[in-house]
Amino acid sequence: MNLRTKEAVERLNQIRQEKIYHELMNGETSIKFEDALENDMILNMGPQHPATHGVLRVLLRLDGETILKCVPELGYLHRGYEKLAENVTYHEFIPHTDRLDYLSPMSNNVAIAMAIENSLGIDIPDRAKWIRVLVSEMARVSSHLMAMGATCMDVGALTVLLWTFVEREKLYDIFELICGARFTTSYTRIGGVANDIDDRTLQKIRDWAAQFPSQLDKTERLVHRNKIFVNRVAGIGVISKEKALQLGLTGPTLRGSGVARDLRRDMPYLVYDKLDFDVITYTEGDCWARYMVRVQEMKESIKIINQVLDQLPKGPIIANEPKKVLPRKAEVYTKMEELIHDFMLINFGASPEPGETYTAIESPKGELGFFIVSDGTGHPWKLKIKSPSASNLQALPHFVEGSMLSDVVACIGSIDPVMGEADK
Repeated sequence: MNLRTKEAVERLNQIRQEKIYHELMNGETSIKFEDALENDMILNMGPQHPATHGVLRVLLRLDGETILKCVPELGYLHRGYEKLAENVTYHEFIPHTDRLDYLSPMSNNVAIAMAIENSLGIDIPDRAKWIRVLVSEMARVSSHLMAMGATCMDVGALTVLLWTFVEREKLYDIFELICGARFTTSYTRIGGVANDIDDRTLQKIRDWAAQFPSQLDKTERLVHRNKIFVNRVAGIGVISKEKALQLGLTGPTLRGSGVARDLRRDMPYLVYDKLDFDVITYTEGDCWARYMVRVQEMKESIKIINQVLDQLPKGPIIANEPKKVLPRKAEVYTKMEELIHDFMLINFGASPEPGETYTAIESPKGELGFFIVSDGTGHPWKLKIKSPSASNLQALPHFVEGSMLSDVVACIGSIDPVMGEADK
């Protein structure tokens, strides 16, 4: 290589480095690993990484191990659920919600059923409302157990994950008794729930709720006084109350910054206005606070579950709305009118009046909402999903910039994202 060619190559590298620096500072994500700046390092964390809780790409600019810039990039699943909803009936879309936040399918099912019922303008029986609250709170405990175990595992405490999985397996056994499925439940129906819960299963839920607090306390004692664990999460990933509100954070991620926002209390749905529970908040705004919000919320969910078991009324579990709600199979096989309604609903779907509705619940990760635009046909003209994982991942740059590389996994764990929900 002659001198002139060498100078040209050096100049080209300098121009390329200046372009990379400009792109990174402006949040653009077309930087490649081999294009690292002279003194800094451009690092791709993910999208295939065990600590990103799914296919999340986090683009980092590092000075040694200090994070100077962070750009989270979503969208690697390419699921297209919002577009898929436009081509299926409302009833057919319910199983797809199992695959959103797949750690709490029962809760997702309740959210989509409520959104469809709001669009159709129908009410459901009281027993169905209480059952929906029951399964939603069980799903909250299951999801928070996973968040607790995964956060501890991310910072090196593997035993906690194994203990939380034991409790989650007990819940999955109960889900199987309730609806015949452990993971992808599809339990709700438009107008109620798929089937009633018998007394034997209710007793199993009561027995599980009675033993759970002692198991949770044992798990807390294992790690909450562990200096290594506390140092990995306390004071890490701090975000202020004001910034959390500006970014539109939701759920435990928001309540960990001191904002007592909980749709179960602020905009009561189902029978939450008849139940006694506390909205858990911490003011520190760090990974420890967000972790502790979830731990304390599990205790509040047990309080709610016990109240539901004590007050669960008798009665039907699905609404009597023949033109909007699928009839029971026993009626379809014995009555001509129900057979006709079943044929019409299966083939053409329930048809809401043209218009727009937005319905949201307090899912384990935050506000899960469904915006439905109806054109009067049996499938949505548009259906948009507000997913808490997508909302909360906006805060990741504010959590990690200025921190160490090893703090990224703790910050992601404190958000508790599920990328199936974030990518929709």
